[in-house]
This record gives sequence, structure tokens and C-alpha cells, in this order.
Amino acid sequence: MKKFTMTWLALMLAIIAYAEKREIHILAANDMHAQIEVFPQLAALADSLRTIDPSLLIFSAGDNRTGNPINDKYILPAYPMVALMNQVGFNGSALGNHEFDVHSLKRLIGLSNFRYICANAFPSDSSGIRLVPYQVFDVEGLKVGVIGCIQTSPKGVPSTHPDNLEGISFKPAEEVIPQYEHLSKECDVTILLSHLGYPDDIKMAEQFPWLDLIIGGHTHTQLKGGEVTNGVLITQNKNKLNRVTYITLTLEDGKVVDKKAEYIDVRKYPKTVRVVEEMVRFYNDNPTLRQILAVADTPFETREELGCMMCDAFMAETDSEIGIENPGGVRIDAHPQGDITVRDVLEMDPFDNHAVLMELTGYEIERMMLSYCHNTLHSFPYVGGMTCEITLEKDFPEKIKSIKLLTLDGKPLNMKKKYKVVTNSYIPATSEIPAGSDHVLNLETSDIIMNYLEKKKVVSYQGVSRLKIIE
Repeated sequence: MKKFTMTWLALMLAIIAYAEKREIHILAANDMHAQIEVFPQLAALADSLRTIDPSLLIFSAGDNRTGNPINDKYILPAYPMVALMNQVGFNGSALGNHEFDVHSLKRLIGLSNFRYICANAFPSDSSGIRLVPYQVFDVEGLKVGVIGCIQTSPKGVPSTHPDNLEGISFKPAEEVIPQYEHLSKECDVTILLSHLGYPDDIKMAEQFPWLDLIIGGHTHTQLKGGEVTNGVLITQNKNKLNRVTYITLTLEDGKVVDKKAEYIDVRKYPKTVRVVEEMVRFYNDNPTLRQILAVADTPFETREELGCMMCDAFMAETDSEIGIENPGGVRIDAHPQGDITVRDVLEMDPFDNHAVLMELTGYEIERMMLSYCHNTLHSFPYVGGMTCEITLEKDFPEKIKSIKLLTLDGKPLNMKKKYKVVTNSYIPATSEIPAGSDHVLNLETSDIIMNYLEKKKVVSYQGVSRLKIIE
């Protein structure tokens, strides 16, 4: 009888405990882009939150690297970010398209104390890249299932140089996510750790209402908190660790009954973790990157102004007639008046792209640019040595109806004449060009820009625009 009573009592206590409201806390970052100088504040914030909940989960929605030469040009590229994420205690990371930049992902995965979670990337055995499609975390008896996904472009691959993806195949996220619906039945909480972008996160929420939460990245969308689609909470911040998300999921009777997202200005948080401060100080000790190349007589206020300067550098250093740079290849938004350093150039152009020289007719230049941007204004390249008049569709303001290529003095380009064109290696790899027309030079585009600036000594591009939009 005594044994029966004790068993019954234990069962009742378990039922009561199960019926009590429980909370799961998550700290989420996205698109950190190697902002290692913010890690002392991030570490302090994480430690502070762990005093409230020692079971705090920390996730990244991808694009941990690319954007800071201290990290990107390290002996093992991107190792400082991995070391700092290990120290902070990240539990998992989505695979961002920039994780493929420069071939170091295989080694970085082996040095990471957390898993890279991605269900729609399929590395071959020979690639040596080890991913998991999902991971289940135990939070004091509660099961949290996390599925990862990466964005794929219209060509079916992430937005990176195709050479970086050798040995890896991909599927659209919506094709693979249904395979993991079982997690919603086996786990107390089901999360999509997404590097798909906010518009696609909304689509995933509409298609898969069994998800409780989508931790998003890729589009650098600053949400306000409380964005719920089809019952699914979606979170995302702008890039470069300006903010992180503190997520609270409340469970009752084994079900999520409340979801809350708070956005925290992590850069305003005090630095209190000495070991992380010392790590950042150690990595930042690189005098080469502080070398001054030239002076900006006026500030660069737009990406196009920076892109025009890059195109001019390409042309000047290769004796070409036309320069072309993709908007995604310009990785800073602006630059103040004053010194331009080696670090500034490597932040502006961090991809280790090589210069590519081509001889193309006006028609072939037009085709290359339109195929690169998929006839949309958002990705239309910046140019040097010419200007472009872009006419947009009336009913679709981002859709390009037609373009006119003009010389710098406003005359139409001879569409049948061949011009000496220089660009970076990403554009011909992702657009339509005549077979055999591209010649890769043994020059990195960042080196070309640095050489140009050292020769110019003073530059001014304020107000420079070579793209005229006709709506």
C-alpha cells in the first residue's frame, strides 16, 4: 500500500509540474558579419541573461563572417568569429550564404563548439563539410527542435561565387521542411533557424503553421517585435550586431501559449567580460590594416558613389574602357570624409574576387548586366566609363523595361563595337557572357582599389551617379 501511495504521489507531482507554466529563453543574432568588436557587450548580455535562466539558448541565423578584415584576413579566415562564438556559448548556427566565402568552412566547422544546422544543403562526402538538418535541445526536460535552412537564388544556389559551392547541392526550403514535421509532435517547441530572408520567412509561416518560431536572417530586416504570421512568431534584426533578439516562449500543458520577442541594443550594453575583451584586443592588433592609402576630400554618402570609385579603379589599373561592379560587392554603405585605410578597402571589398578582363560588344555588355540582375533595379550593377538610362515597368517599379548605354558625354554606345570591359570574377560567373570571352587576371580587386587610391592620394565622389532611373 505504501509503495502504491508513493508511486501515485510521484505521478501527481509529475502531472502538476507538467501543467505548470514553463518558459524557454533564447538569445538570437543574425547577419553578424564579423563584428568582433561588439562581442564584449554580447558576452556580458548573455552572462546577464544566464543569471535569470541558466538554460538560455543562443542561436545565430547565419552570415557570421565577411565584413571585417580582422576576421576575414586571419591566418585561418573567420576563425576569430568562431573562437568568440565558442566563448559566448552559442548553441547553433544556421548556414548563411557568406559562410561559403573563402574556402575555410570545413576547418571552421571542426573548430566550432556548436553545430551548423541546415536541412536544404547537401555536401558530398568528399567536401568534408559536416552539417545537421536539425538538432533537438533539452531545456530542463523540455525538448526544443531546431531546423535550419539557407536561401537559394533563382539559379537554385545561395548567393556566393559558384566556385565556393563545389561538392554541395541544394533544394528549396519549402521542399525539405515538410520532412521534419514530426519534430512538432516529438518536441515541445519547434523552431526554424532561417537564412531565407523575411519575405520567405512569412511564406514558411503560412505553409507550415506547426512551427512555433522562425529566427530569421539574410535580408537584414529590422522588425519591431510581435510579428506573428499564421500563429508563427518571426524575428530578425538589421546586420552587424546592432541589435539582438531576446525571445521568451511560455508553455503550459506541453503547448506554447505565449511568444514574446524583445530587441536589445547590444552595442549599448556595458563590457564586463574581461576574457572576451582581451580576445578582441588580440585579434585587432594588426597595424597593416591601419595604413592610410588616400584621403576622401568629401564623404561617400551612397553605395553607388563607392561603386563608381571601384569601377574607376578597375579601369585605371587595367587600362580598360568600361568598369562594372555589382551592388552586392560593395559591403559598406558610406565612408566619411578623411583617411581611407587598408581596412576600409577590405571592408568595402572583402570577397577576394579577382579582376576579369573581357572584350564585349555593347549588346553583350547589356545582356551581361540584365542577366546578372535578373531585370530588376535592386541588383543592377554600378558602372564606370559610361552611364545607363534605366526605364522601369509602370506596374512593377522594380522591374526593368529597357536600358540605354551611353558614353560619358551622353552619346549612345556603339552596340556592335567591342569594348575592353573589366569587372570582378563574381559577375561573369553569375551572368550570361559569350563563351571564352573572360580572362581572369592575377589581381585581386581589393588590391586594384588600394593601388588606385595610393596613386590618386585624394578622391571625391560626392554626388556621382551614373545610373539614371526613368519611371
